[in-house]
Amino acid sequence: MKWQLERILGRNASHHEVMNIKLEEIETNPYQPRRSFDEVELRDLARSIQEYGVIQPIIVRRRDNRFQLVAGERRLRACKMAGRQEVPALVYEIDDEKAAAVSLVENLQRKDLNYFEEAQAYALLLGEFGMTQEELARRLGKSQSAIANKLRLLRLPEEIREMVAVDVISERHARALLKLEKAELQAAVLKEIYERDLNVKETEALIEKMRQNISREIKEREPRQNVSVVIRDARIFLNTIKETVARAKQAGINMVMLENDGEEEYELVIRITKNRGRGVVAP
Repeated sequence: MKWQLERILGRNASHHEVMNIKLEEIETNPYQPRRSFDEVELRDLARSIQEYGVIQPIIVRRRDNRFQLVAGERRLRACKMAGRQEVPALVYEIDDEKAAAVSLVENLQRKDLNYFEEAQAYALLLGEFGMTQEELARRLGKSQSAIANKLRLLRLPEEIREMVAVDVISERHARALLKLEKAELQAAVLKEIYERDLNVKETEALIEKMRQNISREIKEREPRQNVSVVIRDARIFLNTIKETVARAKQAGINMVMLENDGEEEYELVIRITKNRGRGVVAP
């Protein structure tokens, strides 16, 4: 954690003294990437704090006459649960961007974030503070491809993400779902994973089979679609003939068109009177 703080805050990261701060003076962290906290783990941590105290200080920054939490929300919550009035803290003068980065790093180091929370934290740093993926990777000590792979998870619809139990469905399971475009298909695969306890390889095989079936259905529909185009073209041609016959009648030609719309074809019979005995007037 120390070298990560130095990467984000600078070389003076280790030069701050620890001070005890009243819990009531500490505001929550608006950039906290973690969305859920295990109550059992918090109670275990609270019991440990009651017996041994807080071994590692939390990190805060000054906000007017109060303090805002930067990192250490689990410890802060556990202190409240343990009935403590104060908590040891390191105080830094840092901006919003660095505060968000420190909070993310602290959670990543402790493995407190699930892969969706991690992806959302990356998206926040990229969107809120205008970082590039390369810059974010450099600050967090990760590869750019690792950042990109996490961000891809956010392409899953929110309703699908809510269906994913991250303690059952691995990140590789989740990424495999991205090969399916429709949410209903993704939901169907999730159902199969839960019911049949599919591993990643089995899940990918199922998804590939579904994609092949979809491709086959599309190919089977194509001839029918072509027939529809032909029928539409035939009707256009038929209307053209009808218009020609109508114009011929207007010009004085005795023309009759008989039409039979069969199940498989159109039948047209056009009869034109020869007008024997009539001469043709030259213009």
